[in-house]
Amino acid sequence: MLQTTIKTGQQAEEMACHYLCGQGLKTLCRNFHSQRGELDVIMEDGDIIVFVEVRYRKNTRFGSGAESITHAKQAKLIATALYYLQKHPKYHNRPTRFDVISITNQIQQNGIDWIKDAFQS
Repeated sequence: MLQTTIKTGQQAEEMACHYLCGQGLKTLCRNFHSQRGELDVIMEDGDIIVFVEVRYRKNTRFGSGAESITHAKQAKLIATALYYLQKHPKYHNRPTRFDVISITNQIQQNGIDWIKDAFQS
């Protein structure tokens, strides 16, 4: 089961990258790890560095993938993004944002929901 979950996650990330590249973004890095967590995808949207969290749900019975991102998860993503920027000083002065790609696969639909600047309050 774990192998299936990993494969599904990788497929969702691949789908998200393909979708975002089609929207004009450029992939910088995938699966960046730190002690605080992992960033699924890091992209450029013009001058903006975009940290993308990819969430897949088989259906929306328990909510969308985007709804599953807690404040604690947001804090981990932000800390990991800060670490990434520290490791890559050429991006220090660039604007950043956090996007969420929520992918839902239901019998009648296969939907991608792109939420730009998802962590704004």
